[in-house]
Amino acid sequence: MSGLERHLHACNNLSLPGGLTRLRLGRDTIGWLGPTMLAALGDWPDLFRREADALAVTPSQATPDAVSAALAGVVTALAGRGLLRDRHELFDIRATPEGPVLGQLDRGALPPFGVMSQGVHVNGRVRRPDGLHLWMGWRSKDKAIAPGQLDNLVAGGIPAGLGPLETLAKEAGEEASVPPALARQARPVGRISYVMANGDGARVGGTRRDVLHCYDLDLPEDFVPRPNDDEVERFELWPAARVLEAVRDTDTVKFNVNLVLIDLFLREGLIDPDSAEGRRLRAGLDAGVGPEGG
Repeated sequence: MSGLERHLHACNNLSLPGGLTRLRLGRDTIGWLGPTMLAALGDWPDLFRREADALAVTPSQATPDAVSAALAGVVTALAGRGLLRDRHELFDIRATPEGPVLGQLDRGALPPFGVMSQGVHVNGRVRRPDGLHLWMGWRSKDKAIAPGQLDNLVAGGIPAGLGPLETLAKEAGEEASVPPALARQARPVGRISYVMANGDGARVGGTRRDVLHCYDLDLPEDFVPRPNDDEVERFELWPAARVLEAVRDTDTVKFNVNLVLIDLFLREGLIDPDSAEGRRLRAGLDAGVGPEGG
C-alpha cells in the first residue's frame, strides 16, 4: 500500500453493515447502530421499535419536527449519561445526500447513531510562475478533532437548514476572512464520501458516514487569508508539491483532508491519473458511501 493509499483505507475502514444494526425511519435507513447504542436506545420503547433486521424510529407523528423533538430528548439524556457529547449544533437527517430532510440531530450524536453528515472543503489555490500553490490552515491545538494538523483553506459541516454553497460562504468568512464576492467564485469539483469506524469522543463508539462537497477557489496572489475565529491558528502558502509530500510521507494533514487533496493531485496531474496507483486512488475516492450506507 502506498503512502497515499493508506489514507483512503484509514477513512474507509468499515464495510456496512459490519455487524451494525440499521436505524430505520419509515422505509429509509438513516443510521447504523453499534451494540452499546442499540442497547441504550432500548430505554425508549415508545420511540424505538425492534424489528428483525433494524431498529425503527416510531415517534407519535412521523413529521420531521416530531422526529427532531423526540431525538433531541434522547440525545440530552444520553449526553447526561456521558455516552455522547451534545455539541448543540443541529444537522439535517437525510437517507441520501440529495434526499429530503427527515429530521434533525445534534452533531455530536451523528457518529453514535451512524447518521450521514455532509460538509464542504475548499482548496485555496494560487497560480504562480513556478507552479500551483495551496493555502493550508494549521488547526487550533484546542480542537477536539485533529488538533494542530493541516486543513484546507475552508472546511466545515453543513448545519441544518443550509446547503453546500451557503455553508461555503459562511465558513469562508468565519474561518479565513474571504470576502463573499471572492468566495462565490469557488467552483464545485466533485464529492467524496467514506464510511469510518470512529467514536468522536463518544463512549458508545460510532460510525462516521461523511459526504464532502469539494470546491476549488483560485485566489489572487495578493490575497492573504486571516483567521477570523478559533478554528485555525494561521495560514501558510505551500507549493502543491510540498503539500503532496506532506500527504504522502507524514501524518500532519487532517484525516479526511488527505482525500480532498489526493483528488486535487489527480485532477492537476501531480499524480498520474492513468498510472496503476492513480487508478486505484480514483476508484477509492469514487467508492462513496455505497448502497448500504445510503
